[in-house]
Amino acid sequence: MRYTSAAALAIAAAPFVRADSYMNAEKWSIGKVVPPAGTPWGVAYGKAQAALAKLTLQDKVGIVSGVGWNQGPCVGNTSPVSKIGYPSLCLQDGPLGVRFSSGSTAFTPGVQAASTWDLNLIRERGQFIGQEVRDTGIHVTLGPVAGPLGKTPQGGRNWEGFSVDPYLTGLAMAQTINGIQSVGVQATAKHYILNEQERNRESMSSNADDRTLHELYAWPFADAVQANVASVMCSYNKINTTWACEDQYTLQTLLKDQLGFPGYVMTDWNAQHSTVQAATAGLDMSMPGTDFNGNNRLWGPALTNAVNSGQVPSSRVDDMVTRILAAWYLAGQDAAGYPSLSLSRNVQGTHKTNVRSIARDGIVLLKNDGNILPLKKPASIAVIGSAAIIGAHASNSGSCGDKGCDNGALGMGWGSGAVNYPYFVAPYDAINTRATSQGTKVTLSNTDNTSSGASAASGKDVAIVFITADSGEGYITVEGNAGDRNDLNAWHNGNALVQAVAGSNQNVIVVVHSVGAIILEQIIALPQVKAIVWAGLPSQESGNALVDVLWGDVSPSGKLVYTIAKSPNDYNTRITSGDDSFSEGLFIDYKHFDDAGITPRYEFGFGLSYTKFNYSRLSVLSTAKSGPATGAVVPGGPSDLFQNVATITVDITNSGAVTGAEVAQLYLTYPSSAPRTPPKQLRGFAKLSLTAGQTGTATFNIRRRDLSYWDTSSQKWVVPSGSFGISVGASSRDIRLTGSLSVS
Repeated sequence: MRYTSAAALAIAAAPFVRADSYMNAEKWSIGKVVPPAGTPWGVAYGKAQAALAKLTLQDKVGIVSGVGWNQGPCVGNTSPVSKIGYPSLCLQDGPLGVRFSSGSTAFTPGVQAASTWDLNLIRERGQFIGQEVRDTGIHVTLGPVAGPLGKTPQGGRNWEGFSVDPYLTGLAMAQTINGIQSVGVQATAKHYILNEQERNRESMSSNADDRTLHELYAWPFADAVQANVASVMCSYNKINTTWACEDQYTLQTLLKDQLGFPGYVMTDWNAQHSTVQAATAGLDMSMPGTDFNGNNRLWGPALTNAVNSGQVPSSRVDDMVTRILAAWYLAGQDAAGYPSLSLSRNVQGTHKTNVRSIARDGIVLLKNDGNILPLKKPASIAVIGSAAIIGAHASNSGSCGDKGCDNGALGMGWGSGAVNYPYFVAPYDAINTRATSQGTKVTLSNTDNTSSGASAASGKDVAIVFITADSGEGYITVEGNAGDRNDLNAWHNGNALVQAVAGSNQNVIVVVHSVGAIILEQIIALPQVKAIVWAGLPSQESGNALVDVLWGDVSPSGKLVYTIAKSPNDYNTRITSGDDSFSEGLFIDYKHFDDAGITPRYEFGFGLSYTKFNYSRLSVLSTAKSGPATGAVVPGGPSDLFQNVATITVDITNSGAVTGAEVAQLYLTYPSSAPRTPPKQLRGFAKLSLTAGQTGTATFNIRRRDLSYWDTSSQKWVVPSGSFGISVGASSRDIRLTGSLSVS
C-alpha cells in the first residue's frame, strides 16, 4: 500500500514550543553563552571579549553587517576594524570549492562523496577544500550542506548535500568541517532549516512537527555543531509561517540553547526580512547587507538606530559580535600571515587525487549480468550519447554561467554551489585512451540521436550509452527545469536512446550521470542492457574515474545514498506549489518504503562489487540505560548523548577472487515502548578493503544519541526501554545478520 499522511499521525505532532521574548537584555548577557575555559571555543571567547571592550557601536555594527551586494571582492564582505586587527571578512561559495576561481579544484559534490561511505576520503576532501580556500585568501567558505536533506527526489539542490539519511549526512558534515577548519578556515553549515525545494523557496512555509524537526532535519546540524562549525546559514523559507532568519525557536531555542552552538548565524543572501525581529530572534550576521539591487539595507545604520532607540538591546549586538569574533579566533585567523585575496592564484596542488578517488569510489554498480564488467579487452566498443564528450557544461563556457546548462558530460549540478573546472576529463576521451592502448577499436556517436546511436552500436562487441539528469538552484532554468527537476526521467530522451542501441547490440552498458534518482524501468526491461553503472556526479576526473571501474583497476564499492524507486508514485513526497506540511513526518526515502511495504528497484545502501562478501560472528556489548539525556549542554547537545553505550561487531570475509571494499551497514529497530518510528534506521557503517580471502572486523560504536528519540512533551532526548532490533547487511534490504540490544 502507499503511505499517506495519516501514517504520520502517530508521530507526536506537537508544534514548536516558542520561547519567551528575547528582548530581555539579561538573556543576551555574554556570560550565558561563554563555553568552558580551556576548550577551543572557551579560549576563542576570551579573546573575543577582550576585543569587544575596545569597540564602538559603529565598529560592532560594521562587523555584523555586510557591506552590500557587489560592494566588495567576495560574495560577502564585512567592514574591517583596524584597532583590533580585524579584516574585512571575506565569505565565498561554496561546498565544491572556490566559486568564481580560475585556479582552484572542482571538488566532487557532496552526494558523490557520501556515495563512497568513506569518512577518511570525506575528511580529506574537506581538508583540501579548506587549504584551497585559505590559500586563495578567503576567511569563510559557504559549505558544507546539510539542507536540503533531500526528502523529495526532484529537489534541485539535493546534490549539494550528502544523503537523504540524517545519520550519514551528519557524519559527513562533521568530517568535512573537521577537514576545512583544521587548516584555519571557517566552515558554514547550511541551509538551516527545512529548505527542501527550490520552487517558491523565498515565500513558502515549511511546517514540520517538533519531533520530525529534531530527528531528521536538525540531526546533521547537531553533528556540525559538535564538530565546532564556525557559522550556520539560515535559509530563505518560512518555518511554521515565520521567516527562517528571524525564527526564534530554530535560531535560539534549538540551535543555540539545545545544541549549544557558540558560533554565529548568517543569512542566506537576501534572506533577511526585518531589522528588530531578526536581531532579537538570534540572527548574528546580515549577508550580503543589501538586496541584489543594492537596496533594502536592514542592518548597518538601521541596526544602529534600533539599538539607540532601545528596540534591540546592546547586549544582543555584543552577543552577535562576540560570536563572530570568536569564530575568527577559533580558526586562528588573527595570526600573522593570512594570505591576501586572489581568485586567480593556482591553489590546486595535488588535490585532484581526492577528486578521482571519490569520483571512482562513489560509483555504484547497479547491474552486472553475466559479469560483463570489468571489460575483458573487447575488440570493439561504441561510445554513445552527448554526455560522453565535453560540452558547454564542462568547458566553463560563458553561455553556461554557474553550470546552468546540460550540454555534454555532466559533473555537477547548477547554481551558486557550482564551481569552475580547471580541466575536465570527458568519459569518451578516457575510454578511447584506455581501449586503444589495448588494441580495441572505439566508435563515437556524440549525439542523442537514436538512429546515430543504433548505427554506431551495430556490430560492436560492447556499446556504452551515457544518459544524464540535472538540477540546481532556482534562479536558473535549464531546459524548462526551474531548479527542481520536473520529473524523474532521464534527460535528452535517454530512455529512447538506450532502447535504440539495445535494438542493434546485445551487450549494452548504461552509464548514468545524475543529480539523484531517476526511474530506470524502461532500461531495466531490456535484456540487452547487461550493466548499469551509476556514475553520479564525478566532477573534473569523470572519465578517469569511470575507466578505473570499467576496466577493473578497482572493484566498485559505492553504495546508494537514496532509494531508486520503480515508479515516481512510490515516493511519498512531492515538490509543492505552496506551503509544505511535511505530513510524511519521519517516513522519507527508505524509511517510507520499509514502512509501506514497497519494494524499490534499488534500495538505499545498495551497490554491487566484482567480488563477494560473507558476514559472520555478530557480537553485541552494551551498557545502555533507558531515560532522558541529562548531561550539560556542549556543542552538539547534552554531553551524554555522545557517549558510546554499545559496541557491535561483525566479521566480513572477501570470498571472491579480487580485492574489494565492502560497506557494512547497521540498522536499528526501536522497541515498542518508543513512539512510532521507522522500521529501520541507519545507525552505523564501516567500509573495509579486503584482499581475496581476507577477513576483517566491522566495528559499530553506538552513542546514546543513536538510541534516542525526541520526546516532545519533556523536550528531551530519551532512550526507550526494551529490545532494539539489530540488522547488519550490505544494504537496507540485504540484511545478512540480525540480533538484539536490550535496554532496561
